[in-house]
Amino acid sequence: MSNNGSNNNNPYVHISPLQTSRPNPMDTVFGALSHCSRKVGDATRRAETVADNLWNHIRIGSSLADAAVARIVQGTKVLTLGGSDALFQQSFGVFPGENLIKSFACYLSTSTGPVIGTLYISNLRLAFCSDYPLCHYPFSLQQNHTLHYKVVVQVDHLSTASPSSNRFNPAEKYIELVTVDGYEFYFMGFIAYDKALKTIREVLQQYHNHSREA
Repeated sequence: MSNNGSNNNNPYVHISPLQTSRPNPMDTVFGALSHCSRKVGDATRRAETVADNLWNHIRIGSSLADAAVARIVQGTKVLTLGGSDALFQQSFGVFPGENLIKSFACYLSTSTGPVIGTLYISNLRLAFCSDYPLCHYPFSLQQNHTLHYKVVVQVDHLSTASPSSNRFNPAEKYIELVTVDGYEFYFMGFIAYDKALKTIREVLQQYHNHSREA
Protein backbone atom coordinates (compact mmCIF):
# COMPACT_ATOMS: atom_id res chain seq x y z
CA MET A 1 0.00 0.00 0.00
CA SER A 2 1.34 3.45 -0.86
CA ASN A 3 0.58 7.06 -0.10
CA ASN A 4 1.04 7.94 -3.75
CA GLY A 5 -2.59 7.23 -4.54
CA SER A 6 -5.69 8.86 -3.13
CA ASN A 7 -5.37 10.24 0.38
CA ASN A 8 -8.87 9.03 1.25
CA ASN A 9 -8.79 6.63 4.21
CA ASN A 10 -5.06 7.25 4.81
CA PRO A 11 -4.90 7.79 8.58
CA TYR A 12 -1.51 9.51 8.43
CA VAL A 13 -2.38 12.30 5.97
CA HIS A 14 -4.07 15.47 7.19
CA ILE A 15 -5.18 18.50 5.19
CA SER A 16 -5.76 21.12 7.85
CA PRO A 17 -5.49 24.83 8.60
CA LEU A 18 -2.18 26.00 10.03
CA GLN A 19 -2.64 28.12 13.15
CA THR A 20 -0.78 31.33 12.46
CA SER A 21 -0.62 34.86 13.80
CA ARG A 22 2.73 35.92 12.48
CA PRO A 23 4.08 39.07 10.82
CA ASN A 24 4.91 39.25 7.15
CA PRO A 25 7.89 36.87 6.69
CA MET A 26 9.61 39.28 4.35
CA ASP A 27 9.98 41.76 7.24
CA THR A 28 12.87 39.69 8.61
CA VAL A 29 14.24 38.12 5.42
CA PHE A 30 17.44 40.14 5.57
CA GLY A 31 18.01 39.00 9.14
CA ALA A 32 17.44 35.40 8.08
CA LEU A 33 19.89 35.74 5.21
CA SER A 34 22.52 37.18 7.55
CA HIS A 35 21.94 34.33 10.00
CA CYS A 36 22.26 31.75 7.21
CA SER A 37 25.47 33.29 5.91
CA ARG A 38 27.05 33.02 9.36
CA LYS A 39 25.99 29.38 9.58
CA VAL A 40 27.54 28.66 6.18
CA GLY A 41 30.75 30.36 7.29
CA ASP A 42 30.89 28.01 10.28
CA ALA A 43 30.45 24.95 8.06
CA THR A 44 33.07 25.43 5.37
CA ARG A 45 34.38 21.88 5.80
CA ARG A 46 31.02 20.58 4.57
CA ALA A 47 30.44 23.29 1.98
CA GLU A 48 30.71 21.09 -1.11
CA THR A 49 28.27 18.47 0.18
CA VAL A 50 25.84 21.09 1.43
CA ALA A 51 25.98 22.92 -1.91
CA ASP A 52 25.23 19.72 -3.85
CA ASN A 53 22.34 18.81 -1.54
CA LEU A 54 20.97 22.35 -1.63
CA TRP A 55 21.02 22.41 -5.43
CA ASN A 56 19.28 19.04 -5.54
CA HIS A 57 16.72 20.29 -3.02
CA ILE A 58 15.94 23.45 -5.01
CA ARG A 59 15.78 21.84 -8.45
CA ILE A 60 13.25 19.15 -7.44
CA GLY A 61 10.43 21.67 -7.20
CA SER A 62 8.48 22.97 -10.15
CA SER A 63 10.03 26.42 -9.67
CA LEU A 64 13.59 27.17 -8.56
CA ALA A 65 12.52 30.59 -7.31
CA ASP A 66 9.63 29.17 -5.25
CA ALA A 67 11.89 26.56 -3.66
CA ALA A 68 14.53 29.15 -2.77
CA VAL A 69 11.97 31.55 -1.32
CA ALA A 70 10.35 28.69 0.64
CA ARG A 71 13.62 28.04 2.44
CA ILE A 72 14.04 31.73 3.30
CA VAL A 73 10.45 32.05 4.49
CA GLN A 74 10.69 28.86 6.57
CA GLY A 75 13.88 30.11 8.21
CA THR A 76 12.18 33.41 8.89
CA LYS A 77 9.22 31.70 10.58
CA VAL A 78 11.60 29.75 12.80
CA LEU A 79 13.40 32.94 13.83
CA THR A 80 10.14 34.83 14.35
CA LEU A 81 8.63 32.17 16.61
CA GLY A 82 11.85 31.60 18.53
CA GLY A 83 12.97 28.22 17.21
CA SER A 84 11.91 24.99 15.52
CA ASP A 85 10.33 23.69 18.74
CA ALA A 86 7.79 26.52 18.79
CA LEU A 87 6.96 26.06 15.10
CA PHE A 88 6.55 22.31 15.59
CA GLN A 89 4.21 22.83 18.55
CA GLN A 90 2.21 25.43 16.63
CA SER A 91 1.77 23.08 13.67
CA PHE A 92 1.18 19.76 15.47
CA GLY A 93 0.67 20.40 19.17
CA VAL A 94 2.76 18.40 21.61
CA PHE A 95 2.33 15.05 23.39
CA PRO A 96 3.22 14.56 27.06
CA GLY A 97 6.91 13.68 27.28
CA GLU A 98 7.54 14.63 23.65
CA ASN A 99 10.77 16.37 22.66
CA LEU A 100 11.67 17.62 19.20
CA ILE A 101 15.03 16.20 18.13
CA LYS A 102 15.65 17.66 14.67
CA SER A 103 13.84 19.21 11.72
CA PHE A 104 14.84 18.84 8.06
CA ALA A 105 13.91 20.65 4.89
CA CYS A 106 12.74 18.16 2.26
CA TYR A 107 9.97 17.15 -0.14
CA LEU A 108 7.21 14.59 0.24
CA SER A 109 6.55 12.56 -2.91
CA THR A 110 2.84 12.53 -3.80
CA SER A 111 0.74 11.46 -6.78
CA THR A 112 0.53 15.10 -7.92
CA GLY A 113 4.25 15.79 -7.56
CA PRO A 114 6.75 16.62 -4.80
CA VAL A 115 5.51 18.86 -1.98
CA ILE A 116 8.09 21.11 -0.35
CA GLY A 117 8.05 21.31 3.43
CA THR A 118 9.72 20.39 6.69
CA LEU A 119 10.03 16.98 8.36
CA TYR A 120 10.05 17.20 12.17
CA ILE A 121 11.47 14.27 14.12
CA SER A 122 10.62 13.93 17.80
CA ASN A 123 11.05 11.03 20.19
CA LEU A 124 7.38 10.13 19.61
CA ARG A 125 6.45 11.24 16.07
CA LEU A 126 7.61 11.98 12.54
CA ALA A 127 5.60 14.91 11.26
CA PHE A 128 5.74 16.65 7.88
CA CYS A 129 4.10 19.98 7.05
CA SER A 130 4.10 21.69 3.67
CA ASP A 131 5.73 25.11 3.54
CA TYR A 132 2.91 26.52 1.46
CA PRO A 133 -0.87 26.11 1.70
CA LEU A 134 -2.01 23.73 -1.03
CA CYS A 135 -5.75 24.34 -1.00
CA HIS A 136 -8.08 27.29 -0.80
CA TYR A 137 -11.78 26.91 -0.07
CA PRO A 138 -13.40 29.91 -1.78
CA PHE A 139 -16.81 29.10 -0.27
CA SER A 140 -15.51 28.74 3.27
CA LEU A 141 -17.17 30.90 5.88
CA GLN A 142 -13.67 31.91 6.95
CA GLN A 143 -12.05 34.29 4.52
CA ASN A 144 -8.57 33.30 3.25
CA HIS A 145 -8.87 29.82 4.74
CA THR A 146 -5.61 28.08 3.79
CA LEU A 147 -4.91 24.39 4.21
CA HIS A 148 -1.53 22.73 4.63
CA TYR A 149 -0.57 19.17 3.70
CA LYS A 150 0.54 17.20 6.74
CA VAL A 151 1.72 13.65 7.38
CA VAL A 152 2.00 12.44 10.98
CA VAL A 153 3.36 8.99 11.89
CA GLN A 154 3.80 7.99 15.51
CA VAL A 155 7.05 6.14 16.13
CA ASP A 156 5.17 3.12 17.44
CA HIS A 157 3.38 2.91 14.07
CA LEU A 158 6.63 3.06 12.07
CA SER A 159 7.98 -0.25 10.78
CA THR A 160 11.06 0.67 8.73
CA ALA A 161 13.07 3.65 7.50
CA SER A 162 15.16 2.75 4.45
CA PRO A 163 17.47 4.63 2.07
CA SER A 164 16.85 4.47 -1.67
CA SER A 165 17.84 6.39 -4.77
CA ASN A 166 16.85 7.02 -8.36
CA ARG A 167 18.56 4.33 -10.41
CA PHE A 168 18.96 6.78 -13.30
CA ASN A 169 20.34 9.50 -11.03
CA PRO A 170 22.01 8.08 -7.89
CA ALA A 171 22.45 11.58 -6.48
CA GLU A 172 18.66 11.77 -6.11
CA LYS A 173 18.18 10.07 -2.75
CA TYR A 174 15.01 9.13 -0.89
CA ILE A 175 14.05 8.01 2.60
CA GLU A 176 11.27 5.43 2.47
CA LEU A 177 9.07 5.15 5.56
CA VAL A 178 6.78 2.13 5.91
CA THR A 179 4.16 1.95 8.65
CA VAL A 180 3.14 -1.21 10.49
CA ASP A 181 -0.13 -1.23 8.54
CA GLY A 182 1.57 -0.98 5.15
CA TYR A 183 1.43 2.69 4.20
CA GLU A 184 4.51 4.03 2.41
CA PHE A 185 5.90 7.55 2.33
CA TYR A 186 8.86 8.78 0.30
CA PHE A 187 10.81 11.87 1.38
CA MET A 188 13.36 13.39 -0.95
CA GLY A 189 15.48 16.47 -1.62
CA PHE A 190 17.03 16.63 1.85
CA ILE A 191 19.68 19.28 2.38
CA ALA A 192 21.12 16.99 5.10
CA TYR A 193 20.13 13.52 3.85
CA ASP A 194 22.60 11.40 5.85
CA LYS A 195 21.82 13.20 9.09
CA ALA A 196 18.06 12.88 8.54
CA LEU A 197 18.28 9.13 7.89
CA LYS A 198 20.55 8.63 10.90
CA THR A 199 18.19 10.59 13.18
CA ILE A 200 15.11 8.61 12.08
CA ARG A 201 16.88 5.28 12.54
CA GLU A 202 18.16 6.29 15.99
CA VAL A 203 14.64 7.25 17.10
CA LEU A 204 13.23 3.97 15.78
CA GLN A 205 16.01 1.97 17.45
CA GLN A 206 15.46 3.72 20.77
CA TYR A 207 11.76 2.88 20.60
CA HIS A 208 12.48 -0.81 19.93
CA ASN A 209 15.03 -0.92 22.76
CA HIS A 210 12.53 0.63 25.15
CA SER A 211 9.81 -1.82 24.03
CA ARG A 212 12.07 -4.80 24.72
CA GLU A 213 12.90 -3.47 28.18
CA ALA A 214 9.25 -2.85 29.06
